[in-house]
Amino acid sequence: MAFSRDEIVARLIKAGELEVLGGDRAETESYFNVEEFRFHGPDGQEADYAGLSGYFDAVRAAFDDLSIRRGIIVVDGDHVACQTWIEGRFVREFTQSPAGKVAPNGQRITFDLANIFRLNSDGKIVEEWVRTDNRSTLRQLGAPQG
Repeated sequence: MAFSRDEIVARLIKAGELEVLGGDRAETESYFNVEEFRFHGPDGQEADYAGLSGYFDAVRAAFDDLSIRRGIIVVDGDHVACQTWIEGRFVREFTQSPAGKVAPNGQRITFDLANIFRLNSDGKIVEEWVRTDNRSTLRQLGAPQG
């Protein structure tokens, strides 16, 4: 890969900021292999790049004051693992929660994630695995937890 560890970390941080906070679409897509990208989430959730982007469109529509921060980041060859926290105030209906549509509760919500990314030889994100505690997320959202 043509990028140093520090460049990979900086690119990952920037890609997350653009995707979560809603940056310029062309710039955001420059960090991903849009055609081949695959997302693997909790409960067998699978998505392509359009699905991932649609999810974050729903997040931006439901939450104000969004932020994203990364914790520990480990780079090993073409894989990057990291801690991620996405936070925002839940003020409008969230259409893509783990329980489906959920009415807002006005509370500050924290999505606490563990991510693993696979990069291609151009340093673009081609695959992502996410683990999170959906029960905690649903509790914060005020959604039924079944």
